[in-house]
Amino acid sequence: MLQIKNLHANIDDKEILKGINLEVKAGEVHAIMGPNGSGKTTLSSVIAGREDYIVTEGSITLGDENLLDMKPEERSHKGVFMSFQYPVAIPGVTVTNFIKTAINAKRKSEGKEDIPAAELLKMIREKAKLLGLKSSFLSRSLNDGFSGGEKKRNEIFQMAMLAPKLAILDETDSGLDIDALKTVAEGVNKLKSKDNAVIVITHYQRLLDYIVPDYVHVLSDGKIIKTGGKELALELEAKGYEWI
Repeated sequence: MLQIKNLHANIDDKEILKGINLEVKAGEVHAIMGPNGSGKTTLSSVIAGREDYIVTEGSITLGDENLLDMKPEERSHKGVFMSFQYPVAIPGVTVTNFIKTAINAKRKSEGKEDIPAAELLKMIREKAKLLGLKSSFLSRSLNDGFSGGEKKRNEIFQMAMLAPKLAILDETDSGLDIDALKTVAEGVNKLKSKDNAVIVITHYQRLLDYIVPDYVHVLSDGKIIKTGGKELALELEAKGYEWI
């Protein structure tokens, strides 16, 4: 599904990624761990297409399509979803209206008409029930006054509605208490399928107690220096990064 080959990327003329190679197949969950400044968020940002990062070498393909040739919104329409560490609040725009706009933008890119209101309402009800969201939550302004847990649940709801091929969760456990963490993880697990893939970027092993990865990659100084299974995350929790 996703193939990254020899990826190098800069920001402000500083090289951050120094030759990333990564393959993520449909149905898989990959966790990327590493100390601060190792390049984790840069990697997710480059995949999503943030324009302040400059790719100097390498390739990123989703299926048979070159993501580097696409703008961020085009990547989203092709099935790339990114859950941000610090979601932005948009007062006056409800959760429902935001997701309606996002869905219709994707449909327009596919040459389709806007989603019929009845179909949208049915989908919203189904996904809200799946994730345990109250209807009152969907009428609130997007992330405005939301707690950390509510912001993350809202992003998982967006993920459910958009049904991306590739979901990138960038430190989605940041600032969550254990109950909110479990709720978010349960939502992600319910949305996993043989047709999509998930990349989880995290500092801590605790999230991986609930979202069990097929592979764990350790990123350091812009390179993947070690890959293993879930047991690698447990070793990192016990020993830190210095032992690698």
